[in-house]
Amino acid sequence: MTDTAPAFDAKSFLKNLSSQPGVYQMYGQDGEILYVGKAKNLKKRVSSYFQKTGLPLKTQALVKRICNIEITIAPSEAEALVLEHNLIKAQKPPFNILLRDDKSYPYIFISSGEDYPKLGFHRGAKKRKGQYFGPFPNAAAVRESLNFLQKTFKVRQCEDATYKNRSRPCLMYQIKRCSGPCVNMISKEAYAEDLSEIQLFLEGKNAQLKNTLGKKMEEAAGELEYEKAAEFRDRLAALQHIQAEQSIEAGMGNMDVIACWRENAASCVHVIYVRSGRIMGSRSYFPSDKLESEEQEVLQSFIAQKYLGGQSFDVPSELVVNHAPEHDSALIEAIQEQRGSNIKISSNVRTYKAKWLAMAVEAARQNLQQKLNSQMTLDKRYQALADVLGLDEPPARMECFDISHSSGESTVASCVVFDSQGPKKSDYRRFNIEDINAGDDYAAMHQALNRRYTRLQKEDKALPELLIIDGGKGQLSQAREVLAELGIHSVMLIGVAKGPTRKAGLELLHFEDGRELDLPGDHPALHLIQFIRDEAHRFAVSSHVQARDKKRRRSRLEDVPGVGASRRKALLTHFGGLGEVMKASQAELAKVPGISKKLAEEVYSVLHSE
Repeated sequence: MTDTAPAFDAKSFLKNLSSQPGVYQMYGQDGEILYVGKAKNLKKRVSSYFQKTGLPLKTQALVKRICNIEITIAPSEAEALVLEHNLIKAQKPPFNILLRDDKSYPYIFISSGEDYPKLGFHRGAKKRKGQYFGPFPNAAAVRESLNFLQKTFKVRQCEDATYKNRSRPCLMYQIKRCSGPCVNMISKEAYAEDLSEIQLFLEGKNAQLKNTLGKKMEEAAGELEYEKAAEFRDRLAALQHIQAEQSIEAGMGNMDVIACWRENAASCVHVIYVRSGRIMGSRSYFPSDKLESEEQEVLQSFIAQKYLGGQSFDVPSELVVNHAPEHDSALIEAIQEQRGSNIKISSNVRTYKAKWLAMAVEAARQNLQQKLNSQMTLDKRYQALADVLGLDEPPARMECFDISHSSGESTVASCVVFDSQGPKKSDYRRFNIEDINAGDDYAAMHQALNRRYTRLQKEDKALPELLIIDGGKGQLSQAREVLAELGIHSVMLIGVAKGPTRKAGLELLHFEDGRELDLPGDHPALHLIQFIRDEAHRFAVSSHVQARDKKRRRSRLEDVPGVGASRRKALLTHFGGLGEVMKASQAELAKVPGISKKLAEEVYSVLHSE
């Protein structure tokens, strides 16, 4: 027996990793956290750990211990930075301590216990009495905010030693960036009001602040204090340009943000743990479910198992979910009884909670796709498919076709290719279907298959061992007919028909000899077929949308023979747009440089053919 951890399948993981900003967490053999990092581009950053040469020794030591990587997508690089900071502080990964300077993050500080409190920059331990706002992702962000607050609210930012020894106003007062509290140029009450407005701003309560300033402006104007009213007006104008709201840290509550993502008969539940308004950690779970439950059912079961079995202090006051449990009142009652205090489950959320929930949903989706696309999972599914098909070994190359259109408009057929490594996107092909009756999917499938395999034969390229058709007996007969016409007899055919409810897991497989096979919903071979079918559908839909949008954006001038890009540009420039070209007579069209009388007639005829 060996304790050696299975090698992490980096190639498979990186193949489908997102290029969005976010945080990655690296885990060892026993699930222990090794390293937390942030990235502007997750794919590029994580890929750098697995390059063959040039890695420092410490990084090589880290990579050798990696057994799993989980990612959390963030709205921006700055917010990923703050999230990374919180996770490092909460989890204390050993390689972060060795490889990173865990530098404290900067805050904005308002002192207390003084007649004229100071507004300033703070980094380090929070020893002084006062209010701390942040953390901010970097010092530049703090200084930019302080600069705005100084110009807008004129609260002092000088050091206490300087403030206590002034006998006359400093330069900041002269350039209207300070109200001069050091020499009593402003009353304590007025200064306190300015400070309260700053606190509202830093807490993100911009709507309340705007209302307060608006009322003060009206009151000042009503008392004919126009200079004072103008000052409040200028503050309101400045606030229009600054909207302070952080999504990594907000509020003061304790909550777990839980999202479920389901795909190809598998589920991932991602939990983001928020304590005192800060994201302190996250984790992905992959519940086993042989009943092919919906996301709502998976979430309800997950919440019951996780929070009814835990200790009361582990349960927060709120659960934010992307699907409300069907029997949430009973679930809430059971959790509250065990917890001894109130708890609520929210699904329709806004502001920072909505952003946290969006992060959890995206993390669940990404982590599930990574699990589904891992080579170990693929190998298991390929072997299961070979067993179902009665083959000695899994097919080395598979192709799947699907048709997409909008009520017959811009019909497109997709062909996706899978080999032993999974999707081979370089071999994907799309076919714009022409000269068929609108909405005739059988004719569209026939045309796409004929064009595909005629070309493969002509170019002497490899044929698939297995051809999967998204459809039932009708679509399968089209494939059988095309292959027979082309003399191709080495390709196995399968049609995948959706069940009566069109629910995943209830598909029916059709074979060339008329056999039908209804695999269990949790069968790995069915999961692979669903994966391939869904990929063909995704590619078909995206190709159709591109073709449809391109057609709808297409200029009528492109339909005129002999009018290329330069002549189209000349016509549009001369008349100022297509609308004016449409109104022009043949004689006026002929006056455009490069447009002869004969071509003008052709342009006029095409533009007025309908």
